[in-house]
Amino acid sequence: MVEGRRISFGTDGVRGVANAGLRPEDALALGLAAARVFGGPLVLGRDTRLSGGMLSGALASGAASGGARVLDLGVLPTPGVAALAPRLGAAAAGVVSASHNPYPDNGIKFLSGEGRKLPDARERELEGLADEDLERPIGAGVGAIEQVPDAPGLYAETVLSRLRPPAEGLRVLLDCANGAAYEVAPLAFGELDVKLTVVGDKPDGTNINEGVGSTHVEKLEASGHDVALAFDGDADRVLAVDEEGRVVDGDRILAILARDLAERGTLAGGVVVTVMSNLGFFKAMDALGIPYEVTPVGDRHVAEAMQRRGASLGGEQSGHVIHARYATTGDGLVTALALLDVMARSGKPLSELARVMDQYPQALVNVRVEDRAVAGAWEVKEAVARAERRLGSEGRILLRPSGTEPLVRVMVEHVDGAVCREVCEEVAGVVTSSSKVGVS
Repeated sequence: MVEGRRISFGTDGVRGVANAGLRPEDALALGLAAARVFGGPLVLGRDTRLSGGMLSGALASGAASGGARVLDLGVLPTPGVAALAPRLGAAAAGVVSASHNPYPDNGIKFLSGEGRKLPDARERELEGLADEDLERPIGAGVGAIEQVPDAPGLYAETVLSRLRPPAEGLRVLLDCANGAAYEVAPLAFGELDVKLTVVGDKPDGTNINEGVGSTHVEKLEASGHDVALAFDGDADRVLAVDEEGRVVDGDRILAILARDLAERGTLAGGVVVTVMSNLGFFKAMDALGIPYEVTPVGDRHVAEAMQRRGASLGGEQSGHVIHARYATTGDGLVTALALLDVMARSGKPLSELARVMDQYPQALVNVRVEDRAVAGAWEVKEAVARAERRLGSEGRILLRPSGTEPLVRVMVEHVDGAVCREVCEEVAGVVTSSSKVGVS
């Protein structure tokens, strides 16, 4: 650990610009701390960023320096690392990825040996140990670093052994975001005998999420296909486009899956979603008699509520869906296969299935700020209060700082799309001006 620097976990691990905000020496310190906290074996995976090999190599070296045996999975989706951790008998798992962020960013996060998010207390423990000059073993006490052969094939086999939709002949377009799904998603879907087209499967280290994937799903043309499926950089989320070219977001995917599970009598504990879910989702669940719980934004909150409730299903509008029967964490591949399964069994096109809910007009503006604390400035609070009075009972506003980027997100929903956009732009303008003059 470099003197004067401190490693800090955010809402989704440690993130920063690779080689600046997140350096190899930070990864080395975290690996050494992980060896002390978890022991071994430790499985590691990464996405396709240019800096991934550098940081995962340092993380592996740190863990081995601490005496842990390291099983390197190479490039693999975050949920793939989670799925293989228990299968390989790991004590914990590490992932090097910045998910949907631009390629210069990278991150490090850890999962339990069961493939679940770590509690805050365990992350605080890792933070503290990463700052210490820990004793290191020598001789036979040093850990080995081993490559796991064909990790994508092992992950695909694990998923398909639990979920194999009868989808022969369906026309499927996959967008792998030039990210971690580029090998395993075509491999898994190829086992289903679907008519497959693949894009975003040519990673070069710098093109992850660049004009492709779930962050650019509006660019995906599904013409000639029954469904298009777009992953994000680490493939823990997926969005869809129906056969008519309309985007099917995470709320609609959750609603489709929830109704199907409820109709089959296998929906336990209702559905867990975040405050960002569309009002139309809540109205649809009420109409179907499906209970739900609303949490703060973040898959950690969703996962914790699901475990407490024993819920089958949970997720976010972004397409981060946890299907508890098949995965311990958000898994884009599992979600895509589950959606395909409903289409195949029902014989209905995705456009018809997506009508399970009406979507309220929604406006979202991400305001780039120097200090996310501007979200608590008095003038911003006043702007939000004015917006709430104007929206009344026919809409709502949510304003929150991002947990991973220097952004404040302003989201407004209303039955009138024009009002929705106008209110969102007004509040975003106040956030922008407040950020320029400083936080009050």
